[in-house]
Amino acid sequence: MQYFLSDYMEGAHPLILERLMQTNMEKTPGYGTDHYCTEAREKIRRACGCPDASVHFLVGGTQTNVTVITSVLRPYEGVIAAESGHINQHEAGAVEAGGHKVLGLPHHNGKLCAEEVDRYVTEFYAGPSWDHMVAPGMVYISHPTEYGTLYTLDELKALSAVCRKHRIPLFLDGARLGYGLAARTTDVTLKDIAALCDIFYIGGTKVGALFGEAVVFTRPGMVKQFDTIVKQRGVLLAKGRLLGLQFDTLFTDDLYIRIARHAIDMAEKIVSALREKGYRFLIGPETNQLFVVMENGHLAELSKIIGVEVWEKVDETHTAVRIATSWATREEDVDVLISQL
Repeated sequence: MQYFLSDYMEGAHPLILERLMQTNMEKTPGYGTDHYCTEAREKIRRACGCPDASVHFLVGGTQTNVTVITSVLRPYEGVIAAESGHINQHEAGAVEAGGHKVLGLPHHNGKLCAEEVDRYVTEFYAGPSWDHMVAPGMVYISHPTEYGTLYTLDELKALSAVCRKHRIPLFLDGARLGYGLAARTTDVTLKDIAALCDIFYIGGTKVGALFGEAVVFTRPGMVKQFDTIVKQRGVLLAKGRLLGLQFDTLFTDDLYIRIARHAIDMAEKIVSALREKGYRFLIGPETNQLFVVMENGHLAELSKIIGVEVWEKVDETHTAVRIATSWATREEDVDVLISQL
């Protein structure tokens, strides 16, 4: 059985495992105060071109989204997101369980439109009873999106401008950021993201780490005592050096982008085969997530030997599935998949 369900099915990059073994018996201070975390923060600041950034390490994506969002918003504020956004669809209402409404707007292949965000915020405050309602206090996007699509630099600039116009922060979920940065067609760099977003995170769990996300606040002091809030929520890892060491490794010798590019290479090989065999795509492929329309009978047979994720019903006889590659996808496994398409 071959699995292409998602991009976090494997363990960790061998270099990370090697360093974890090499340093296993070291004694270091806890809670991210060790020298590995310090070195990783410096490497991330340099890569972002943001020397004053505040960098914090958390374990997983959902806890990162919830902790960041609830630390920034006032009690009466909600967060704008695409209706398809991860916090709105795939996190079991975690943000809303924390007391903040997700304000869903229409998505365009997974993306928010800056003009629609601007209109929403403007019309909200033009209403006579706005002070009785949940106020838009943040804009959340992901890059890549839930559909594997990417914001262009112009789209990101437009969203950033709208957020700054209304004085609300722009937060970018980067759980799969490596694959977005490594995509062939992107014109967005890590430095662009740091310049245009108030907060973002660099995903490790899906891009080579055993676990871990690196949160970057581009403006120091934006959230007072963020680490205290992390602790209060029960998500401050005592053995913080496990996170720092992983990001220190990923941000050495451009490893993060190099391994992400491998996933793009494997995805492109699959895309070429799918097109050659006449398949159609639900969404045009841009990164390592491919959304393919399959005939239901063929999907049932394929699923006996290839693991793919059922995404959505297209019509009575067709279903869209997600095929995902990762930093660890082997070319021989891709060949097996192609042979069964």
